[in-house]
Amino acid sequence: MYVRCGSLDTALHVFDTLLNNQVLVPDATVWNSMLDGYFRYGFFHQGISHFRRMQSLGILPDAYSLCILLGISGRFLGYLEGKQIHGYIVRSMLFGDPFLETSLIEMYSTFSRPREAWCVFLKLEDKSNVVPWNVTIGTFCANGMWARSLEIYSLMKDENVKIVSESLTITLSSCCQCQSVNFGKQVHCDVIKIGFQTDPYVYTSLLTMYGKCKLLEDAKKIFNQVPDKEIELWNAMISAYVFNGCAYDAFEVYTKMRFNFITPDSFTMSNILTSCSMIGIYNVGRSLHAELVKRPIENTITVKSSLVTMYCKCGSVDDATSVFSTIREMDIVSWGSMISGFLQNGKFKEALDLFRIMEADGLRPDSDIMSTVISACNGLENIELGCMVHGYAIKSGLDLDVYVATSLVGMYSKCGFPDMAGNVFYGMPHKNLVAWNSMMTCYSLNGHPDKSIELFPQIVQHGFCPDSISITSALAALSSIAALLKGKIIHGYLIRQEILSDTEVENALIDMYIKSGLLRYARNIFQSMSKKNVVTWNSMIAGYGSHGECDRALSLFHEMKSFGITPDDVTFLCLISSCNHSGLVDEGQNLLQSMKVEYGIEPKMEHYVNVVDLLGRAGRLDDAYSFIKNMPIEADRSIWLSLLCACRTHHDIELGEVAADNLLKLEPSRGSNYVQLLNLYGEAELWDKVAKLRVTMKEKGLKKIPGCSWIEVKNRIDVFFSGDSSSKKTVKIYETLHSLQRNMEKKGDDCHFYGL
Repeated sequence: MYVRCGSLDTALHVFDTLLNNQVLVPDATVWNSMLDGYFRYGFFHQGISHFRRMQSLGILPDAYSLCILLGISGRFLGYLEGKQIHGYIVRSMLFGDPFLETSLIEMYSTFSRPREAWCVFLKLEDKSNVVPWNVTIGTFCANGMWARSLEIYSLMKDENVKIVSESLTITLSSCCQCQSVNFGKQVHCDVIKIGFQTDPYVYTSLLTMYGKCKLLEDAKKIFNQVPDKEIELWNAMISAYVFNGCAYDAFEVYTKMRFNFITPDSFTMSNILTSCSMIGIYNVGRSLHAELVKRPIENTITVKSSLVTMYCKCGSVDDATSVFSTIREMDIVSWGSMISGFLQNGKFKEALDLFRIMEADGLRPDSDIMSTVISACNGLENIELGCMVHGYAIKSGLDLDVYVATSLVGMYSKCGFPDMAGNVFYGMPHKNLVAWNSMMTCYSLNGHPDKSIELFPQIVQHGFCPDSISITSALAALSSIAALLKGKIIHGYLIRQEILSDTEVENALIDMYIKSGLLRYARNIFQSMSKKNVVTWNSMIAGYGSHGECDRALSLFHEMKSFGITPDDVTFLCLISSCNHSGLVDEGQNLLQSMKVEYGIEPKMEHYVNVVDLLGRAGRLDDAYSFIKNMPIEADRSIWLSLLCACRTHHDIELGEVAADNLLKLEPSRGSNYVQLLNLYGEAELWDKVAKLRVTMKEKGLKKIPGCSWIEVKNRIDVFFSGDSSSKKTVKIYETLHSLQRNMEKKGDDCHFYGL
């Protein structure tokens, strides 16, 4: 009685009095009461001492004593101690007690040992009790083996075990996790058959299951069918809308809840504040904050963390910082909310500084915070700091976490270290689809499209279904090397698997076909698209331009405007480039003027380069040079290189030297810059200048970066570099080349002999 009423000191006084009078020495029951009291109120050391004292006096623990000990597993006892208790149970032949067996299953679940829990369950003599079934279903659910927990539920039904409310709620929770909506609907039928449709826990779990499976109409039906709704059901409906991104619907339910005089709790307010974050309504969020200040739940760490997140997502970092500073006992969620908020608002240094403070406070980061910190290093483009954080993740044991590892892949990718990204990726024990997509993108962006393409079939081999991001990454890699055959294979895969194409995938297909020379295929996809964004129109305009159909590109531009699509800087870049390909000088210059005057788009260096190239190709070198001098921004390498190439084409030595002089001032150590000037002198037969320039290059140790080409033969892409002999087929290639050369010489001699 004293233990249950919280008066542990009085209970201990009574116990000691009885012990001194030797009243309870042989009785384990009163010892168990005291043991339960110690553990109930968190006095673990005293409880263990009490248990050892009990054994020293020769009092054997009974099943209830061991249940109490197993109940503190994970909080005080470790896995090995739990195994020892299991061994004691076997040696003492205490099996058969349903409470003890259930406690053993729960203990193994606590230590993420579902296999051992299942072995205990299989040895149960009496399986008619529903409790061990529920605990076993919960064990597999808690350890991510959701399909297995659904199998056990089906097995329980086959064994005619009487199903209770908890059986249904745990099973529905598993359906949520694995989004098995069909099984969830079967459980819904069981709920109706057994008569649990009025149980508040069951219908709240049903609503949550439908919400997580994105069946909002079914969730709404359950919500409307309940006449007297408790706070849990209101929260579940709001949470379902928030999970599916329907922030306004969540607010509507919240309003009805307040109208029905239901007082929101911390869970309600956290969800509503999340809704504010989703649609960025700062004023409403601030009003809610003002309302919360008047209520005790404002001081809960859950609500304050939600306030921090809301203010950060609305761009008010100062307000978020103010709320964060008022949190007395910060947990990992509140630290993560503030660090993530700094990152979202581009305050990368502040995010890292806060992480250091958190670490100094002795709090170990979780995978979310570690991923955020890596992203902050990525934002600062500080690879050295990123490597240090990588080392910290390894020491913390978080480097193998799929989210942390994927963030590391992204960081190394952005900083131009694909090999490091590959090391992280291939070292991941468990990869999800996001990780595969990140690695494909990394290889594609860092000049390894062939490796990116090789990863695509491996996604399927590892049991994943490629999504739109996987397909877009693969098509982008194929576009860069114009591998048409593989592009067609992926397009066919897309159609066969009935993968829903979004605009990004269709844009990637258009780009791939254009760069592979099949403009007709690209046009067919473009015309069949139900939704076209500005990228779609830009791709098609660029395609017409690169194939010399400038008139169609300009016509498509006017059509684009008629559909109400506002052109961007890329649109004008594509148009000016189209004019460049077709030699339409005046049209190109008019477009540059139009983008500034009519659309208020400031031209970038790429636009100016295209105009210089346009004038240069037309032979208007003086106009090109005048255009460069009047540019509002300082010319970079690409501008002077374009002018130099034009001077070489039209044999203008004097202006070519001016362009080369400016080019070499910008990048004196780049060998390819000297090559263009060498070619200019060589074609003009100025051999003295050629010799002097070669001496200068030799003295500086400069070389031209070798060019490369590739060929696709029998579903394989081979890349060749100038002067490279690393190919496995090098000997065969050169033998074939020499054979061709000998045949050509022989044919030439024969032709000469016959007077041809």
